[in-house]
Amino acid sequence: MRLFKLFALTILVSAISCKPTKYADLADGLYADMKTNKGDILLKLEFEKTPVTVANFVSLAEGTNEQVVDSLKGKPYYDGLTFHRVLKDFMIQGGDPLGTGSGGPGYNFKDEFPTDANKELVLKHDRAGVLSMANSGPTTNGSQFFITHKETPWLDGKHTVFGNVVKGQSVVDSIAQNDTIVHIEIIKLGKLARKFKADKEFTEYFENFAEEQKMIEDKIKMAQENCVMKINENSDKFIELSSGLKYVITETKNGELPAKGADVKVAYAGYFTDGKLFDTSYKEVAKLYQVYDHIRDDKGGYAPFTTQYGPEARLIPGFKEGLQQMKIGDKAMLFIPSHLGYGAQGAGGVIPPNTDLIFEIELVELAKK
Repeated sequence: MRLFKLFALTILVSAISCKPTKYADLADGLYADMKTNKGDILLKLEFEKTPVTVANFVSLAEGTNEQVVDSLKGKPYYDGLTFHRVLKDFMIQGGDPLGTGSGGPGYNFKDEFPTDANKELVLKHDRAGVLSMANSGPTTNGSQFFITHKETPWLDGKHTVFGNVVKGQSVVDSIAQNDTIVHIEIIKLGKLARKFKADKEFTEYFENFAEEQKMIEDKIKMAQENCVMKINENSDKFIELSSGLKYVITETKNGELPAKGADVKVAYAGYFTDGKLFDTSYKEVAKLYQVYDHIRDDKGGYAPFTTQYGPEARLIPGFKEGLQQMKIGDKAMLFIPSHLGYGAQGAGGVIPPNTDLIFEIELVELAKK
């Protein structure tokens, strides 16, 4: 019995001694010791709640990420990179090999926004020292990250939070633009952290991503085919006006005809003639075509817009003319030839020159004054 106790004590002492002295006071978990020219920043990583994001960060830091471009493989990615963007009382941003804000590892990956049973975000930008992914919109994560100087709640649900500062917030606050990341050491304490294999986790994500991407592409293709089918079904019902505009009222509630110059609310979905969506005010259509943008949604971008009813409306000619064929509550499909759309100049890289367009529009209601 005494021998067993001694053996158990030996194992316990051995287990404790495995924890480096520098981190002896840390709880079990996955950590990143970020050494900078201003001092060390110790970060705890949320590998159980945001496994893909943490796997990306850890595998880049350790040089085991297999998705990076060939010139970066096998190298600790973050070593020597700068904090290229520092905003006082906001955050420090780093992880860009170009140092311009436009660089990355050669791939993008998904956002992770874990929620609780009440659908509330579990990880938020609710304090100083939050570690989060920088991005340029949904699913554009790469290698760039930022650490906050204070709470930044407007970033919740837009940027993936994947850790927080445990020690070294004063170092974060002292970082200036172009200060340097010297090295990032990954510390694994406890059984769960040691079992987390960042390179394997991230590789598996990309293997599954290929399948997910195929499913998404199939959904988009089906949506486009259904749109073309709907266009064809209505083709013999179109009424052609002298301008060249073609329209059909697809649904009517026999509402009132707005007075010329009245403000009205209009919802729309705009397509190319092959069924590809280029813009919509309908959230469900954006989701169907896999282009839903939560930032646009937060700004109220998926809602009917207000415009004038009549010839003075600031709309492309075909849309304006089509709208004037409608009453409140009507839905219509418009075929807008290029000369009544964006013409030879096109529009902002979205609409090519000399392109015919299809619009599904709804005259929702008179705008409240």
